[in-house]
Amino acid sequence: MTNSTAASATVDGSTGFLTLDDADRRNPLSLTTMRAATGILRDFDRDPAVRVVVIRAHGPAFSAGHDLSEMVERTVEDERTIFSACTDLMTTVHDIRQPVIAQVQGMALAAGCQLVATCDLAIAADTARFSTPGVRIGLFCSTPMVALSRAVGRKRAMQMLLTGDMIDAATAVDWGLINDSVPAADLEATVAALAARIGAFSGDTLAIGKRAFYDQIDRTEPDAYAEMSEVMATNAVTDDAQEGMSAFLAKRDPVWRS
Repeated sequence: MTNSTAASATVDGSTGFLTLDDADRRNPLSLTTMRAATGILRDFDRDPAVRVVVIRAHGPAFSAGHDLSEMVERTVEDERTIFSACTDLMTTVHDIRQPVIAQVQGMALAAGCQLVATCDLAIAADTARFSTPGVRIGLFCSTPMVALSRAVGRKRAMQMLLTGDMIDAATAVDWGLINDSVPAADLEATVAALAARIGAFSGDTLAIGKRAFYDQIDRTEPDAYAEMSEVMATNAVTDDAQEGMSAFLAKRDPVWRS
């Protein structure tokens, strides 16, 4: 298999950056890149100084998806290894304690679109484009479908999956694939400001809230309320919740312990 790793990590203040930097190849998610990215996310999860994670990319494309050169003339076991690594990456985005923001400066195709749909939040340049074009090459985007259908709903997901057509950033906002689109020149500053706002909150509280969101989202309403009532009760007695409520009552700024 190709051994192309193009994922790097940096930390700036309370924000950890996972950067895809194989710009010349449109940042494909090769097997080694996916494994490296998963490792970076897990390292961020263990770093108490990191409260928010941003996934970004260099070059004109966010990610063109899987590295197809790894998928031609391979065994089914080889293919399973690739898609298992992809699943590990996507589930790790949800499993880590920090909110994860996709900073999308260009095209996000197939597994690249899947990564955007998987992130907790996504901000894109108004020139960004999104598609799941696997049907056009005989490889239906079945794993991207998991995240995509949960983000945009059944009919819109099927439209993207069955046609492979590209949608623009404005449509992606309207459909719920991304949160907002901004002029390309403003993208970095917009994401930095959002990360800073979120990073100013209690790290423990953010972790509790993110975990609770994914725990409840697919439950029935009665089960979700039962589970979330317990989550709020146990959250309420944490040091940061007690500090936050006391600060509010005293009309002062809270001092977080985490």
